[in-house]
Amino acid sequence: MLTLNQKLSQQLQLLPQQILYQKLLQLNNLSLEQRIKEELDLNPALEEIPVDELTQSQEEIQSTPELENLAPEEPDTQSEEIETFTLEDFMNDNPEAFSPDYQEDDSEVTEIPAPTKQSLNEQLMTQLRLLNLSPDLFRLGEEIIGNIDEDGYLAVSLEDILKDLELFEHISISYEEAEKLLKQIQHFEPLGIASRTLQECLLIQLEEKDINPKIKNIAKKIITEHFDDFTSKRYEALEKNLKISRDELKEAINIIQHLNPKPGEGTLTNTDVQQITPDLIVEKIDNKFVVYLNDRNIPQLRINPEYEMIIKKKYKKIKSGDEKEIKKFIKEKIDAAKWFIDAINQRKITLLRVMNLIVEKQRDFFEYGEKHLKPMIYKDIAEPLNLDISTISRVVNGKYVQSPVGIHELKYFFSEGLETENGEAVSNKNVKLRIKEIIENEDKNKPLPDDEIAKILNKEGIKIARRTVAKYREQLGIPVAKLRREI
Repeated sequence: MLTLNQKLSQQLQLLPQQILYQKLLQLNNLSLEQRIKEELDLNPALEEIPVDELTQSQEEIQSTPELENLAPEEPDTQSEEIETFTLEDFMNDNPEAFSPDYQEDDSEVTEIPAPTKQSLNEQLMTQLRLLNLSPDLFRLGEEIIGNIDEDGYLAVSLEDILKDLELFEHISISYEEAEKLLKQIQHFEPLGIASRTLQECLLIQLEEKDINPKIKNIAKKIITEHFDDFTSKRYEALEKNLKISRDELKEAINIIQHLNPKPGEGTLTNTDVQQITPDLIVEKIDNKFVVYLNDRNIPQLRINPEYEMIIKKKYKKIKSGDEKEIKKFIKEKIDAAKWFIDAINQRKITLLRVMNLIVEKQRDFFEYGEKHLKPMIYKDIAEPLNLDISTISRVVNGKYVQSPVGIHELKYFFSEGLETENGEAVSNKNVKLRIKEIIENEDKNKPLPDDEIAKILNKEGIKIARRTVAKYREQLGIPVAKLRREI
């Protein structure tokens, strides 16, 4: 027997414009510049404003949050030459057919700064584009790469990434498909990137080693079955349990020790830091911190005036039979161009709003340096700005700010807090710095165990448990006390 049932439910539906805005929001300036160039090639209704037409007022407005008025002035189309076009002219897939004349002028080429070295994120995205994925799987790949931490590990679970894609973008992908794509990404260069555990990272690299099969198998067993013995240097136990000789053990351990436990590390060396192109700039002017967008190399866009003239029927003649189809084609391209320009402008607004509030909440950091960083979580920025936490995550991931105290990734400013004796909160980043200092100054013949470090911090007024010290020490990549002992 068939029955009819009514069910009331709420679903979050995102418009194409909102999805476009979210995608642009997660791009840094270098990636955005490339994305704009791609859109200029794809959409002839979109064009770059020549540099000599950008007024000083338009450039200044980019440093303020009131970016809603950023749209360029409409050009005077009355004075332009009237031409006739066919549908084929507008459908022409030759990019040169719609290239403005000023782009052919290479007089300013020498003024373009040398390109910066590709970031790890950009290197991975370049490799992702070679996989010939469906749009949904490519979107998943973007999210996986966007959630890789500075050591090269996947910072969130694959399950959480899939849930967010389904909730916010209505993209449904099975866990099996996602796992398969993750394995492909883990075999990108650098090998082991996006691993979830240290063992997984080492095994991926070991797979690619062209070495003696027996030694390779021993190394694999050490990683998968006897990792605690290995990290604790219980070599006799390894020899006994694996039934191998000391020479075989030495050879296997030598292989493991030459694998990279942090595939993301080293992609931004000290020399590379100087080559990072910051997305934002913070300057102190008259005792006030001012936030600017560092987007002078990003093309400023407008609607192609020739297309607008056709829509407004200012051309003398359009060849018969094509008028309705031409108008439909042009309207679609103009609408897409408007959405793209609006999304870029909204991205600017959001970046400036977020960065201004970060500066407001972390003023002491920008005044006095990293030891004055205050605890702050995404919610502390999201709520006052009436934004989603996921939006804050997109803003801070992979974006850098240049300030009087150096260049920092935006997510650096977010950390959990620990309470002090006087009731104030201190950033866990500052606690980590103190733990590192304590260990660097310890007696290497008698390294301090975690409970002793906790006692020192408690005496200094920081309430912290031994297990928290252990967690922070591990995050700093510092081994346990017995492995720090020097003879």
